[in-house]
Amino acid sequence: MGQREQAGDLIPGTLDILILKALGSDSMHGYAIAEWIHQRSHDVLQVDEGALYPALHRLELRGLLTAEWGVSENNRRAKFYKLTAAGRKHLEVEKQRWTRLSAAVGFVLAGALA
Repeated sequence: MGQREQAGDLIPGTLDILILKALGSDSMHGYAIAEWIHQRSHDVLQVDEGALYPALHRLELRGLLTAEWGVSENNRRAKFYKLTAAGRKHLEVEKQRWTRLSAAVGFVLAGALA
């Protein structure tokens, strides 16, 4: 029946903004972030651990997140991530950029003239 669509494939560069958005209102551990993205995308986007944890580490090194150890809802030790002020500012800039970019791609795909 043809090739199956890869439902969980992310466009390169989108994982960081999705992580920042997930952490916009509260701190979360990695698994909760992945689940938040999956649920908010109506079960379309799936984030692999192999991509998630390096992205979290990279965002932490850039000063966009802070992290501290805590206990998850199922009594397991987990690292909880939280947005910094710089992370909030970066999220707003990236949201505007993403909105502009996605609208432009939509125009091209629809054949609209601007």
